[in-house]
Amino acid sequence: MSIVIAVLVFSVIIVLHELGHFAAARACGVKVNEFAFGMGPKLVSKQIGETVYSIRCFPIGGFCAMEGEDEQSESKTAFCSKKVWQRMIIIAAGPIMNLVLGFVLIVILTIIGGSITSTQISWFEQNEKGEIIARTHETGLEIGDKIIEMNGMKIWTDMDISYQLTSDKDGIFDIKVIRDGKKVNLNGVEFAKDTVNDKSTVHIDFKVSPIKLNPLTVTSYSARSTASYARLIWISLSDLVSGKYKINDLSGPVGIVGAIDDVVGSQTGQPKINWAELWSNLLSMAAFLSINVGIFNLLPIPALDGGRLAFLVVEGIRRKPINREVEGYIHFVGLALFMLLMVVITISDVKKLF
Repeated sequence: MSIVIAVLVFSVIIVLHELGHFAAARACGVKVNEFAFGMGPKLVSKQIGETVYSIRCFPIGGFCAMEGEDEQSESKTAFCSKKVWQRMIIIAAGPIMNLVLGFVLIVILTIIGGSITSTQISWFEQNEKGEIIARTHETGLEIGDKIIEMNGMKIWTDMDISYQLTSDKDGIFDIKVIRDGKKVNLNGVEFAKDTVNDKSTVHIDFKVSPIKLNPLTVTSYSARSTASYARLIWISLSDLVSGKYKINDLSGPVGIVGAIDDVVGSQTGQPKINWAELWSNLLSMAAFLSINVGIFNLLPIPALDGGRLAFLVVEGIRRKPINREVEGYIHFVGLALFMLLMVVITISDVKKLF
């Protein structure tokens, strides 16, 4: 079941990515030779207008084959004959579609959840006499404070607070809040520590207030959550480059199937399945994966959309196209290295399973 769900999630994410390229290409007058769902040999195909729509053997992903995309073409409807800004729109449309999908899934999750979690403190931990005993209150925080920054990182949603608390080591933070309409800097706000399974974790001794749902709050929260997801992905990539994380810490398709299996197994193993929680967790994972695909594809790496955008930017600056054969070789090398990385990550994921 987990494999089926994973294939379905990947397929939707990738097909919508390609649909972004397709829609932008058609809007810019580029001929699309084929739009395919899946990879491998064709199972079914039908030509509508100038485009062949096909379903292929392996239901993983798909592609949008444009006239003059990878080869020279003299046609006025070829990708290579369009202006630089038009080609940039076509290439960027795929990752943008992934970001839009992530946003839409977060909107659905927010509505299903029934409320929005703010970053404004509404309660502190108390003793039996009703006296506040929270360490964070003792070191600076007050009821009504809206947290807007922690250790230099802007706080857009409650998820950003969770990230800061889970990634911290000493439990001491420099926090900026809005108090009585003014920005206040609080240095050295301290959280107590809990010990769980011989590991020290931050003890959260306050609660934040909820926000009622309406079209404005849902849209605002979903947009901020999408931006938070994207930022966390950039932070993770930066940490990978800096050496904080290793290649073995990355997960590929096999690792993601394992994560989905954990989500499904946590419910199917129960006497009564909590379908709302199951779907909420799966949608949350799908939103993160879609945003991840969008951000990753925008990286200026050869063979990815970001690499193609980088070449188009150079072409726009030079006002002269780069030799297509040279660009093709560079993208080929980039693709080969990317496939090698995927093999390494897959081997690592398989080892983790055992």
